Amino acid sequence: MKKKSPGLLLIALFLVFLAFVLFNPGKRFIKSVLLEEFLERNFEPVTGIFHGEEIKPGTLKHYSLIWKDTGIWLNRTILSEKIQQENVLLTIETWSGNNENVLEETLSGKFDQKVEELAKILSQSPKQIYIRWNPDMEVPVSEFPWQYQSPELYIKSFNYFASKFKRLAPRVKIVWGPSGYPGDTEYWPGSENVDLLSITLGSISEKKAVNYPFSDQNPAELLRQKLHRMRFMNKAVIILGSEKINPSNFRGKWIGQIDSLFFKYRKNIYPPADFAVTDRPKLFARKELKLGVYDPAKLLINEPGITTEHIFTDLGEVQNGLFEKKFTEITARKHDVIVTMEPWRDTTGRADPDPLNHLLAGRYDQEISRLFKVLYQTNQTVYLRFAHEMEIPIHRYPWQSQDPLTYIRAFRYFMQSDTKRAKNIRKVWGPAGDRGSVDWWPGNDVVDFISIAIYGLPDKNIEDHKKQEAFSTIFRRKVYRMRFLDKPIFITEFGVKGPEQYQKIWLEDAAGILRENKQVFGASYFNLHDNPKAWGKIEAPDWSISRKTFGYFYRRLP
Repeated sequence: MKKKSPGLLLIALFLVFLAFVLFNPGKRFIKSVLLEEFLERNFEPVTGIFHGEEIKPGTLKHYSLIWKDTGIWLNRTILSEKIQQENVLLTIETWSGNNENVLEETLSGKFDQKVEELAKILSQSPKQIYIRWNPDMEVPVSEFPWQYQSPELYIKSFNYFASKFKRLAPRVKIVWGPSGYPGDTEYWPGSENVDLLSITLGSISEKKAVNYPFSDQNPAELLRQKLHRMRFMNKAVIILGSEKINPSNFRGKWIGQIDSLFFKYRKNIYPPADFAVTDRPKLFARKELKLGVYDPAKLLINEPGITTEHIFTDLGEVQNGLFEKKFTEITARKHDVIVTMEPWRDTTGRADPDPLNHLLAGRYDQEISRLFKVLYQTNQTVYLRFAHEMEIPIHRYPWQSQDPLTYIRAFRYFMQSDTKRAKNIRKVWGPAGDRGSVDWWPGNDVVDFISIAIYGLPDKNIEDHKKQEAFSTIFRRKVYRMRFLDKPIFITEFGVKGPEQYQKIWLEDAAGILRENKQVFGASYFNLHDNPKAWGKIEAPDWSISRKTFGYFYRRLP
């Protein structure tokens, strides 16, 4: 019997493998294993440039270069021809054929040879070349293998790639390419290796996202929101379109209108000098930790260590005098006060559906003036927090799920109503610390402290106390999101549910974090059950702790 040629066997095996790949319905497998690709990126055309007058959108062609660590072919001829003829924006996608982490593979050097080969090719171009690496990293979907990764890992990998490319091909410009989705700034790699930014008006990733539903009904507004999120980076922005928003219907006047808006608020909201990212925020060091409690039942207010009490109030309580009564009771105990102002209900009990715009129109000037008159009556320190947790995309409060610019203007209006500039009033900006918090940052001049909230339950659908996150885990995630902002931290709300022994363990972890992080100037425990209306069909968590548990926590603080 005649033996079969080994070469023919190899060819047969390859053809079987090729057929499996090509007819496998999982396109992702094809993309991640077989052939490297260079193709025109028609679904993301360059539609405009913001603050980058040297770039003409109509002369910049957008291409994709898809790299696989197992790729076996790349036709370099077409790429070489294109970069000789025109300015090119080249988006690089890195894929793994082994279902490995492409960011870790980048750091391990698996793509180094491809970087070196590409840099050599691009260095021969007389045109301007822009490289955009692994975009849409911030969108929480699984469209690309570098999504759903930690910001730290993405940043480290980006800078590894970008610094290497700049060294090998210094004329090539590096583009950091978020979609412009809430939370993009968490992935900002710093200015050293970034020449330009890009955003996408309707990326394939954000169309699949759930928490912030995508809408392209008003492309001009969509553009404004995305450029607003880029305000911390003083770089030109390449504006990419999509199938529905493309050069045929994109209007250059939109850019002019947004530029005029930014100029109008340039002193405080869009000041490039103030918001230029240093990547190394100042470290504030407290002299002592302010320990507070929200405790309507007055079970902990006389415990050792308590120096501050927290109260929530609204327009109605200011109108009928109830706020003044609660406030003076606290100051009579010689305690400092955290005042969270919720600008919605008046004495009728009706909720204002649009409090931010009504506040800006002057509707509540009288109530604001009366509020400050009460605050002026004491020498105790007052931590004044306005319209908190604004960034969470829900409708628990009518100032949530609103335009960040409207919120910022309302926050500034409210805080600047302090006509006496009282030295004992500390202005507190109070996000929950969730994704996209910094989009609502109102400016250094109206903020003394950043407050965040730390509750053990990561999701409102979870009832099991054992599934709560550790204080340290939540703290690190939320404080990281504030890395652009040079202000100390005040944790105005924190709490844990569950049996006493579990609460002790959770609070011991909290005490350790507070000892280590001297930029935290205060922490106030929420000693009550949560509002049942906010938890739907499941039972609202009870954050209350006993005096014994509080004492256990206090003894472990600095």
